[in-house]
Amino acid sequence: MSKNEKVYINEEIVDFTDRVRFVDTQGEPKILDSQKALEIAYNKGLDLVLVAPNANPPVAKAMDYGKYKYEQERKKKEAKKKQVKIEVKEIKFTSKIQDNDINYKVKHAREFLEKGKHVKLRVFLRGRELATPEKGFEVINRVWDMLKDVAEKQNEPKLEGNYINMLVTPIKKKTKK
Repeated sequence: MSKNEKVYINEEIVDFTDRVRFVDTQGEPKILDSQKALEIAYNKGLDLVLVAPNANPPVAKAMDYGKYKYEQERKKKEAKKKQVKIEVKEIKFTSKIQDNDINYKVKHAREFLEKGKHVKLRVFLRGRELATPEKGFEVINRVWDMLKDVAEKQNEPKLEGNYINMLVTPIKKKTKK
């Protein structure tokens, strides 16, 4: 349920619609006048909550609204816990980088990939280097050759402005059946 979605309860349902598909505590759905459904819910000491306002007719359920709201919040928190935040680390190179510098940066890229992080490889082209981007592509392909045993290429290297970018991710572990 999104924040802007209004939950209709009790008298608000009577104002919203005149007929509802009423589901009481036994789970028996029946189409009733909304005022009658509200009376049944009140007699049982429960609230009448509109759970599917877009249905035809809208679905209303007799329940404890406080408990319903609590359950919805708990489900939302559980879903949020299960989300995985992907961290992307960026490693920059130049087209005139030396071998020992490449090895040092590749070592860091390997560490990030082993920790499960995504790595964005960028070759920065300055001034006249933009006229010959092939040298930047050579650098990024050399780096890729050093990482291909621990990484998967997400996209081919491409020139974007002054940078040649490529995203690599850790190799997914194969699950045994």
